[in-house]
Amino acid sequence: MIQFQIQPDSDIPASKQLFDQIRFAIASRQYPPGHRLPSTRQLATITGLHRNTISKVYQQLEESGLVESMAGSGIYVKAQKYETGNLLDSPLFTQYPDASSVIHKSFDELLKQGLTLSQIKELLLTAIDWRLRSSAQVLVTVPIQDLGAGELILQELEKALAIPVQLVPMEELAQVLSQTNSGTVVSSRYFIAEVESIAAPYSTRVIPVDIYDYSQELALIKKLPSDTRLGIVSLSPGILTIAEILIHSLRGDDLLLILAQASDRTKVLGLVRSAQTIMTDPASYPIVKQAIITVRDDLIRPPDIICSENYIGEKSINLLKRELGLG
Repeated sequence: MIQFQIQPDSDIPASKQLFDQIRFAIASRQYPPGHRLPSTRQLATITGLHRNTISKVYQQLEESGLVESMAGSGIYVKAQKYETGNLLDSPLFTQYPDASSVIHKSFDELLKQGLTLSQIKELLLTAIDWRLRSSAQVLVTVPIQDLGAGELILQELEKALAIPVQLVPMEELAQVLSQTNSGTVVSSRYFIAEVESIAAPYSTRVIPVDIYDYSQELALIKKLPSDTRLGIVSLSPGILTIAEILIHSLRGDDLLLILAQASDRTKVLGLVRSAQTIMTDPASYPIVKQAIITVRDDLIRPPDIICSENYIGEKSINLLKRELGLG
């Protein structure tokens, strides 16, 4: 704590001495913006002045715009307008008070690197323009043999982002990208290396999405009785393959596993006739329900249906929203 010195024999009033010393501490950044000043009790102990005198000094400092009082908290050094970054009187800065501070700090960093304001403006406008153009077209791509997985991603993105999304087989991606100025390509992390290789020559960014970990569903599978007839229905043959591998690693041949792609009506109908428990993705769920209605007269007991969470993880959805400027 700064040791303020008061000379009782001075011609300068004690309150003026304290006022000037605190003002100097603020001006010299010994007390930086946001710093909490000592309480009147603490200063009274240090200086020997009455607390009422110190309160009047603090009031003068507040009237001078150097400090601000926060009820129940204390007296704080006030950040000036340029220090908070609130340089623009815009409703958006009122709505997003932290934004001006971020912009101010970013400008400082770029100026330290030697850029001029004109260069910073050009960089920002270029980056904003690129982002807007990239967000104008969102493409989902997967290998053609697993378009079902792409359909799952597309459906979930359109629902979560509320924007149009186009599904493009990976084998056709280069041709599509050659005909567009820019865009954003989304794919499962399984295929991201190949997608980045295809997109590299074009003005396109590639964003991977992480799939749901199916931990809840796998936990349920562990608890199924032996010899349970378990059906798995999905739009994606890739998901069916992975599901078969994971379930076998958990239960071996302990379960009777029945797989069906949602587009294969005959297999889906046969599955709902045989399975005691059915696991499905959200996109295939209505198909399974309709199949059960279709064969209900053949069923002694309808199977239990477990619908998984979304195919795409929540973190990936939030990342895409941020990258596309959607919140």
